[in-house]
Amino acid sequence: MATAPNPFVRARYALSAHNPRQLPADGGFEVAFAGRSNAGKSSALNAICQQNALARVSKTPGRTQQLVFFDFAPTLAQPDPGAKYLVDLPGYGYAKVPQELQAHWLAFIETYFETRQALRGLVVVMDIRHPLKDYDRQMLGYAVRRGLPAHALLTKADKLSRGAAANTLQAVRMELQRACGDTVSVQTFSGESKQGVEEARAVLARWLEL
Repeated sequence: MATAPNPFVRARYALSAHNPRQLPADGGFEVAFAGRSNAGKSSALNAICQQNALARVSKTPGRTQQLVFFDFAPTLAQPDPGAKYLVDLPGYGYAKVPQELQAHWLAFIETYFETRQALRGLVVVMDIRHPLKDYDRQMLGYAVRRGLPAHALLTKADKLSRGAAANTLQAVRMELQRACGDTVSVQTFSGESKQGVEEARAVLARWLEL
């Protein structure tokens, strides 16, 4: 049985927004990616899109300092896909940036989640060794309040044994079920070994109607 083509391989950089005025027109479909600094968000985006450098991977946490939009180039079979974006949100955690800038990011992201009609879902990227930190819960809270689906990627799963990864997955799933009900799904993921990549693509494709 032939594997379906990966629509995300056509993803390309579209624009970056530092404030609400720079956002693209609020139409179509968007899925946002959030994660603490160094959780593996850029690596996850690159793995999902089968591109090595779509999202910038850095050894310096907090390099994503704007909302970065990636859209999808049309194909002959689908000449007008409409406005469909993956949105890379600024990393947060131990990024060495001024408090003023962190406050600006937080206010911008809050406004984005409260008002953005194109937003169809949120992916929260967490290091499987350190899941469900305060920021992760905060981002999931935005989605729950808006009634949006969310999907947690427990990245760097290759760093744990299969048993340890399965135990962490089960513990996170139970905690999210208690806190958020059925609106948040969760999976293990590794950009290095490509574990869980197809599962993540299927979630995104459903939300973006690809």
